Amino acid sequence: MPQLEQISTFPSQIFWLVVIFAVLLVVMLRIALPRVQGILQERQERIDDDLAQAAALRDEAEGVLRAYEQAQADARAEARRLMREQQEAAAAEAAARNAALGERLAADAAAAEARIAEARREAIAGIEAAAGEVAQAMTARLIGVDVDADEAANAARQAGG
Repeated sequence: MPQLEQISTFPSQIFWLVVIFAVLLVVMLRIALPRVQGILQERQERIDDDLAQAAALRDEAEGVLRAYEQAQADARAEARRLMREQQEAAAAEAAARNAALGERLAADAAAAEARIAEARREAIAGIEAAAGEVAQAMTARLIGVDVDADEAANAARQAGG
């Protein structure tokens, strides 16, 4: 039987199998695995750096957003203060002139209302301009796209309602 005749070559085949396996194992442990480990470590470091950079950018964006919201709140408070001052000035002026000149009161009240409306328009225009500039700066900083000032102002005006 030819199958049984091959039994005599098994010990030499097993010997060479063990030798080749040992050589391949040493090659893998000494050469291939350190390279793979280095690549994986480099990739992990790059991912960690990217995550740290993203966290820093997120923190910076949150700081810019807080500063923008603070500036917007300050501008609104200033606008309210200006409106209140204008209204108080107009009311005091109207009361003083009412006693002296009743007829001239209507003309002075109309002028005071025009000043208040102009101050309101200027305040709103200032707020919109500041919001447009901040939106333009945030867009450039966050996503790196330069937006036209008119587009940024329109976007800020639409977002503000």
